[in-house]
Amino acid sequence: MIEGLYFVTDSKLTKQGILEDAKQVIEAGCMLVQYREKNKPSKEMFEKAKQLAELCKSKGALFIVNDRLDIALAVNADGVHLGQNDLPIAIARNILGKDKIIGTSNHSLEEVKQSEEAEADYISVGPVFHTNTKKDAGPPLGLELLKKVRAATKLPIVGIGGVNEENLEEVLQTGVDSVAIISAIVLAENPGESAERIVKKIRGFK
Repeated sequence: MIEGLYFVTDSKLTKQGILEDAKQVIEAGCMLVQYREKNKPSKEMFEKAKQLAELCKSKGALFIVNDRLDIALAVNADGVHLGQNDLPIAIARNILGKDKIIGTSNHSLEEVKQSEEAEADYISVGPVFHTNTKKDAGPPLGLELLKKVRAATKLPIVGIGGVNEENLEEVLQTGVDSVAIISAIVLAENPGESAERIVKKIRGFK
């Protein structure tokens, strides 16, 4: 189930290591963790993904791997998240099987339509606000696009990009099912406490 806080790891931003970040957000009530890594060797990614997969499984949280189908398969992740330039959803489905989760990154209503037609399990939409976490994220798309996407699809929607404690309620008011957050948690003085506050706000809003 794609809902609530969707935590995305970041090995460049973390102050205590991504495994500890993931542990703390899960303890705070987050039930969905994505492993996102762009520049590490595959063997190192496999080892880290394996640790994260075991952690998530032990806590009953979903574990998604960004981009890398091979890593997702190798550690028996719950699914994979694909960008617009990654393998097509249909190919990923053939590789992973029908029981795995496939999510996609979307930046327009047209991309959302394509993801829906390709039978993605959920869609992320963004960046909602300006973000420094992903250098190639593009310009902010704003809250209005989230509202239009909500009206256009029944798929679970994840709002991503610059979401933090201050603007969280604005994003939730658009009707999204989940919010992806990175820097507002990992750069906080206490990531676990930050995640706990965010989880409480989301649950309170729902």
